[in-house]
Amino acid sequence: MTVIRGGTVVDGTGAAAFPGDVVVEGDRVADIVAPGAANGDGMRVVDASGCLVTPGFIDAHAHSDAYLVVEPDAPSKISQGITTEINGQCGGSVAPRYGEARLSSDWAAVLGDRLTWRSLAEYRGALAAARPAVNTVQFIGHNTLRSSVVGYAGRAATPDELKAMERMLAQALDEGGWGLTTGLIYQPGKYSSPEEVVALAKVAAAKGGYYATHMRSEGDAIIEAIDEVLALVEATGIRAEISHLKTSGRRNWHKIDAVIDKIGRAVGEGRLLGSDRYPYCAAGTDLDIVLPDWAQEGAAKAEMERLADPATRARIEDEVNASGRDWSTVMVGGTWSEENRRYSGKTIAEILRQETRDVVVASSQVSRLSPDPGSLVCSILERDGCKTGAFFFGMSEENLAKIYSQPWIVPGSDASLRAPWGPLGADHPHPRAYGTMPEFYRRLRELGISREEAIARMTSVPARRFGLRGRGVLEKGAFADIVVWKEDEFKSSATYVEPHKFATGVKCVMVNGVVPYSDGRFTGNRGGRFLERNSK
Repeated sequence: MTVIRGGTVVDGTGAAAFPGDVVVEGDRVADIVAPGAANGDGMRVVDASGCLVTPGFIDAHAHSDAYLVVEPDAPSKISQGITTEINGQCGGSVAPRYGEARLSSDWAAVLGDRLTWRSLAEYRGALAAARPAVNTVQFIGHNTLRSSVVGYAGRAATPDELKAMERMLAQALDEGGWGLTTGLIYQPGKYSSPEEVVALAKVAAAKGGYYATHMRSEGDAIIEAIDEVLALVEATGIRAEISHLKTSGRRNWHKIDAVIDKIGRAVGEGRLLGSDRYPYCAAGTDLDIVLPDWAQEGAAKAEMERLADPATRARIEDEVNASGRDWSTVMVGGTWSEENRRYSGKTIAEILRQETRDVVVASSQVSRLSPDPGSLVCSILERDGCKTGAFFFGMSEENLAKIYSQPWIVPGSDASLRAPWGPLGADHPHPRAYGTMPEFYRRLRELGISREEAIARMTSVPARRFGLRGRGVLEKGAFADIVVWKEDEFKSSATYVEPHKFATGVKCVMVNGVVPYSDGRFTGNRGGRFLERNSK
């Protein structure tokens, strides 16, 4: 048994904080008693003096499926108090994986020969062998299903192909999948009709599953995209979450009030669960998203073939240059070639200025030799095999404050776990991988939201939303997912330039009664679980 002694308990329900000692036996909270009331004889004692004792934080939108097998200590997540992740988001999941289906380039490169599974059941076996530190909820990605059956062709699925996707989804749900996710701006999901998505959502709804969506638009057509989600809910009855709510692009910032009103009314009417959002104003995805739609079809392999053809490459470069994009808002993130590493943490505009200076030194013919955005982007992508990551600064701080003022917004990092060492340390991730929870908490408190409500949104609200029984609260009989942390020291250290920095202020983390992180040290003890719907 363990007693967490001397702390201030915030139980996650929104109730007022109180002094108390938390007694843990096995994987459960055995009791919460008055300070000093627990007999510590024979018990392990965690000194929580000057600390808050809260439920473990729930990352409502994560992408750690593959990396839990590679780095099961989950360092960037555990160190900020995350004890449960909801994975398989944005239409991309680690399984099922058949036919032409490929994992995202960063996952595939890091997994290497660890990639031994096809089905979700086989992935669960690999995960169990790795013994992850955090709990994981696994959604099934529409893009993964579609690429397994249709491939990456830019066309509608045939009736037989749709039936095959439905069967594959049903099997994955029976093997422990929590529901369906979509990423309707990505390949190959962008080629699907609303009817295709509805058909798959009906399969998930019939199994008691959920739906989470990176909508078809988060900018110019965001209102229409929300309407598509609401139509899907009406057609299927599924419980639905809108992923990482935003209004992308300055020309769309003014839509925020209409967006919040539409979603808020749907939540109030029980048609939507709500939304999640990371506490940053830059999105993170692959750099190749700036290419014209036709140039993206077929994913990385086809993109590389187009870049290798001089005439096609010239057309791509011309269309990128004509896009009107503000290149000061596009920053290079993770790179794969040695030549590109110097660009990580720099915007395309900064790189162009630097390249121009380099040319001035080398030649007087600056106007002809200086790179343009199209040629620079294509060169970076070509050297990286079209796997380059990027950050897109297209969101408003004022809008983020409005979003965070809504009680139906919960934290979602939109990030895979990371580590400053090993195979994951060579990447250049978004700082949200390390800093989402402290930044979320800080921003809510600056908006005048109480400590208790802020913590509830990090714990019990997402737990109830996704049916995580016995989690998200501190009460007798609940699972012992617990964080001991110092409120005034709970801060993010990660930046866009230096992202591999752990959050501060977390003293101890417990997952199912096991302590994987204590006093700044990863213990190697891991008690995370693959969670299933309706499990107790």
